[in-house]
Amino acid sequence: MLRPFNALDLEPWIALTHGEDDAGSFLQLNLLPGPLQAWAPDFNTLGICQTLDLDTERSHTDLLREIVITLLVGPQCVEFPSLQEWQSAVNIRANIVVAARNTQLAFNTHALDRPTDCWRYDEDLGFVLLPEVSLIAALTKATQPAVSGSLFAFSCYRATEYVILLGIAQELMHCNPGLLAQIQNLWRTGPIVSGTFHSVFLQEHGTMEAPLPATYFVPGDRVWFRNPDSTSSEASGFEGSWVVYLGGGLFSNFWKHQQPYTLEQKCVEIYHWRHGLYIDSDGEERIDEERIAPQIEACLQNPTELALLLEKMQRFREARGVYTEAGGCMDTTREFARWVCPQTSDIVLPVR
Repeated sequence: MLRPFNALDLEPWIALTHGEDDAGSFLQLNLLPGPLQAWAPDFNTLGICQTLDLDTERSHTDLLREIVITLLVGPQCVEFPSLQEWQSAVNIRANIVVAARNTQLAFNTHALDRPTDCWRYDEDLGFVLLPEVSLIAALTKATQPAVSGSLFAFSCYRATEYVILLGIAQELMHCNPGLLAQIQNLWRTGPIVSGTFHSVFLQEHGTMEAPLPATYFVPGDRVWFRNPDSTSSEASGFEGSWVVYLGGGLFSNFWKHQQPYTLEQKCVEIYHWRHGLYIDSDGEERIDEERIAPQIEACLQNPTELALLLEKMQRFREARGVYTEAGGCMDTTREFARWVCPQTSDIVLPVR
């Protein structure tokens, strides 16, 4: 059980406990209290890379190390039915981070385009995978301009679906190719999107009643930042921001992938959306991001103003449909991939 942790030089810092419950016996792993408080005080995982001098962009081992540490320090137990399932979960998270780092898209909630040699558009179904085309290749080409040479139009929500599915598919290629074949064939008849994608492929930790700590993130998490302003949130695509936590205190920027966000930058940007609101010639709400860019930069350079804004924005969000002066942009939950191994996968694909 401890062999993978030893390979990451983490075994000396881990407490392993045997236990029994109604479901049978289990092993529980936690970070020892000393390193827990030193590396992630109050479950804040944003500074782990800096504290431990990890270079997760240049070292894949360091990326795996950060993922494992942040899972070990979690305030809520994350369960795995086997060591193999745990290893696949770590691999999927690493795949998602690498894919998100390389993803750059054209932000557009209305445009419809994908690489035409991989996808066809169906008005009822959306973008369908072409016969004989690899799902992994098609997802990569749609999201990574270094591969395709082009930018394709996405909303941030759909972008996270493609990146997460790519990360899952890359692991399935090694651990469960049969399930990958089923998913690939399913995408040839129609994609799984939105709420159905969430229920089929993702699990969620935290609730409104029992929130995860606001600064607890694991690389590979899908994270929601809500726009707490009722007026500007009416603009299509600006209801909030779906991102992937990359680790190292950074969140994906699908529109400028070489400029990922810090938590502070993301909060400030969302706050200032309200100052870029306008009505276009069709009577639709829009946000002029170029107009508010100087305000965002000025706020980030003003420590007093920044502190006041972050105090407001780094509160937990209100419930869906509720907007108050007290509401911030921080979500109470995190989303990540379900189990994928042959004997233990809990992914249930819809029947068509």
